Amino acid sequence: AGADALESPASPQLVLPANLGDIEALNLGNNGLEEVPEGLGSALGSLRVLVLRRNRFARLPPAVAELGHHLTELDVSHNRLTALGAEVVSALRELRKLNLSHNQLPALPAQLGALAHLEELDVSFNRLAHLPDSLSCLSRLRTLDVDHNQLTAFPRQLLQLAALEELDVSSNRLRGLPEDISALRALKILWLSGAELGTLPAGFCELASLESLMLDNNGLQALPAQFSCLQRLKMLNLSSNLFEEFPAALLPLAGLEELYLSRNQLTSVPSLISGLGRLLTLWLDNNRIRYLPDSIVELTGLEELVLQGNQIAVLPDHFGQLSRVGLWKIKDNPLIQPPYEVCMKGIPYIAAYQKELAHSQPAVQPRLKLLLMGHKAAGKTLLRHCLTEERVEGCPGGGDKEKCYPPSPPPVSKGIEVTSWTADASRGLRFIVYDLAGDESYEVIQPFFLSPGALYVLVVNLATYEPSHFPTTVGSFLHRVGARVPHAVVCIVGTHADLCGERELEEKCLDIHRQIALQEKHDAEGLSRLAKVVDEALARDFELRSASPHAAYYGVSDKNLRRRKAHFQYLLNHRLQILSPVLPVCCRDPRHLRRLRDKLLSVAEHREIFPNLHRVLPRSWQVLEELHFQPPQAQRLWLSWWDSARLGLQAGLTEDRLQSALSYLHESGKLLYFEDSPALKEHVFHNLTRLIDILNVFFQRDPSLLLHKLLLGTSGEGKAEGESSPPMARSTPSQELLRATQLHQYVEGFLLHGLLPAHVIRLLLKPHVQAQQDLQLLLELLEKMGLCYCLNKHKGKPLNGSTAWYKFPCYVQNEVPHAEAWINGTNLAGQSFVAEQLQIEYSFPFTFPPGLFARYSVQINSHVVHRSDGKFQIFAYRGKVPVVVSYRPAKGVLQPDTLSIASHASLPNIWTAWQAITPLVEELNVLLQEWPGLHYTVHILCSKCLKRGSPNPHAFPGELLSQPRPEGVAEIICPKNGSERVNVALVYPPTPTVISPCSKKNVGEKHRNQ
Repeated sequence: AGADALESPASPQLVLPANLGDIEALNLGNNGLEEVPEGLGSALGSLRVLVLRRNRFARLPPAVAELGHHLTELDVSHNRLTALGAEVVSALRELRKLNLSHNQLPALPAQLGALAHLEELDVSFNRLAHLPDSLSCLSRLRTLDVDHNQLTAFPRQLLQLAALEELDVSSNRLRGLPEDISALRALKILWLSGAELGTLPAGFCELASLESLMLDNNGLQALPAQFSCLQRLKMLNLSSNLFEEFPAALLPLAGLEELYLSRNQLTSVPSLISGLGRLLTLWLDNNRIRYLPDSIVELTGLEELVLQGNQIAVLPDHFGQLSRVGLWKIKDNPLIQPPYEVCMKGIPYIAAYQKELAHSQPAVQPRLKLLLMGHKAAGKTLLRHCLTEERVEGCPGGGDKEKCYPPSPPPVSKGIEVTSWTADASRGLRFIVYDLAGDESYEVIQPFFLSPGALYVLVVNLATYEPSHFPTTVGSFLHRVGARVPHAVVCIVGTHADLCGERELEEKCLDIHRQIALQEKHDAEGLSRLAKVVDEALARDFELRSASPHAAYYGVSDKNLRRRKAHFQYLLNHRLQILSPVLPVCCRDPRHLRRLRDKLLSVAEHREIFPNLHRVLPRSWQVLEELHFQPPQAQRLWLSWWDSARLGLQAGLTEDRLQSALSYLHESGKLLYFEDSPALKEHVFHNLTRLIDILNVFFQRDPSLLLHKLLLGTSGEGKAEGESSPPMARSTPSQELLRATQLHQYVEGFLLHGLLPAHVIRLLLKPHVQAQQDLQLLLELLEKMGLCYCLNKHKGKPLNGSTAWYKFPCYVQNEVPHAEAWINGTNLAGQSFVAEQLQIEYSFPFTFPPGLFARYSVQINSHVVHRSDGKFQIFAYRGKVPVVVSYRPAKGVLQPDTLSIASHASLPNIWTAWQAITPLVEELNVLLQEWPGLHYTVHILCSKCLKRGSPNPHAFPGELLSQPRPEGVAEIICPKNGSERVNVALVYPPTPTVISPCSKKNVGEKHRNQ
């Protein structure tokens, strides 16, 4: 009935059926009523409960007065009440529950105080500046909600309500509490959130019955000493205040079960916290806590422990005693002990690490990951050779320098290459140097190698650099690293300095320095402006935001806004650490190289910049790692889990302790072990160098090189299959030509459409892949990494290497897919008169993650059928429902990149379109979690605007996707077209989508840490 009411211009008239005399409860909510049906009072002689919520009443209907002698509950919330009517209120003398929330009441009538039986009163979300004095007469009132009004002081009338047990006065500008608030001795639950309180009076501490107290979002710096008298307190929320020290008055509250101190300025936690022995929930996130007391492990009943966003480097010993903790958040701390990777896995892994450390001798591993990035021909490979190759010791700066050069010019980059470099043998400091290829074809795999705790060297060719080249040679790389690894340390190195004049060199280095500062300033100011918009939206009540379609964050919940604000704050607090100035280098000058080497060493040894370099590991874990890289297993592509278990026994690790060690080695990027993958969990990929060589094969776009590899692979093919295969007869020239032609066609198909059959992949990968099992495992691994998918693999059926075809989306060249019957590229074809279009759009103002669209197209393959791929678009079906995924690169500097997911259906069947796109939205959200420093926005495009063909459709906030549909609302207004209304089913999904699915993990997060 609610939907019909909102869609029709006239107010509906309800006609009550006869014989209602025995009805005791009547719900007329969600009907758009402005008046109650005639004869209501005479027809309902036994009515006790009347619900009129979510209608259009401007006053209490006079007919309600006829029910006054027997009505005990009345709900008129979510209406348009501006007044109640004294006569109607006076008549409701038997009322026990009255709900007037979410209206527009500026005042309450004095007659309210005459309702002697009233026990529950809710007047929240109105416009009350004061309460009537008569309210003090409600001697039986137990629950009162006055939150979200316009009170400017605590109403003294309430102090007379001796029976009051629950009171909510949150979100009023009280600015203080009366000393005699102690009169409310029966009070058990008190809400004072966002009441602008700076202190609490001593009398507050006499509220001895208090069990739950909400004091969050105030300006409190301390609690009265007598606060410890509140011995019945079980739940206390002090989040978002100004506490610099942990309030000592909390420590004697032995019955406390939930304590929230998030978003304060605490620097430590007292050891006496162990006295809170009944504590189940402890939230200390987003403070400045540097360490935890050893005694915290005595809180063995804890079920929730939230510590993220602090400065904790070391967790206390025996932390595994907190075995009941289910909700555990520790990210954004500079953890060394246990290592960050162990802590992120959870309490059981921390327990296993600490137990292992106690069993074996600890070992320090000073080894740092160094990544060389930059455009093609920037000089990365030459720089790597000059830094890492051995030189004649003691070569003087001005002496015979020939001995100091590389013995021969280094080869051209072969893709991504890894080198181990002992930078200082005396200090045992080693770098693992990753030379990331500058060619665009490698962009899809580069992000796997960008990891926290690494030193990034951005290499710029100063000889060819021009100020206009800054966005592509420097700016885009900084955006990319900042999005993938917030707060990363970046050093800018300028190569080919010898090809520049002295003044030219100085000007170019200064220009890079100046433009970096300008880019950082622009980005930070933009984020600050966006954060301010969120603050302004939070300052308005949710009801006000939901009533104005033109308001920023229209309809978005406070919870989602706070999440948004926290993300902006995170982005602002975790800017890149860019070392200045630019270091110009000539690889032919050993003085330049020595200066660069000294700079890298001094940065690497800085404990505050790279705390992980000094982390301590169990000796058995280090031995296990070393054993994996010793002959004969070092040469193999992979080991079975049992092979690793045998190595574990040699390292002193029993089978039950092996899992934690392998998990750590995986998380820290030493090897790959996917315990969550049915297809891969029985195998350990320890030879990362060979895996990188295999990846390089796929991302060289040189057709002659690919054809050469295939021709090499076909020679001696019979031997590779083993003794069971008959020896091949020598091929004739015509057969050789035919084979070469076929292979050439395969190469063409790969470079144009990303298509390769499994048997040709096997030829490409010789000699890396020998056995069929190697090939199958490798293809499973590539699929998990999001690099390819099998076109014709059916669930539950074994992979047939001779017939399976694989698609590598990053190679697809045609701009749009082949034409489909239901769509012509942008608009619905022949369907617009019946179909409504759903379109979710992701917008990326600063940077679009490289390779994201290609990897996303792999991730969604399990959800779709009958797909057709283009370079920037995918047409497919979810069951019988069409979906289209589109990527639109930015057309100019001020334009964002966008990625959209769309479907269509008739309005009655729009749930099928939601069912089609929701899993695709959630898959994209999972991938975007790999980019914690990325700023992007999500919007739901207005279906009415899309149907009109508007070039700039209105965009509803994407946060609405994670919120339930508003109760009783059938339509919402599109502000782009005046008063045009959009059905709520076209904006809100039937059930909220998952914002941050934490159960799904991507290989990208695993592979990249070293």
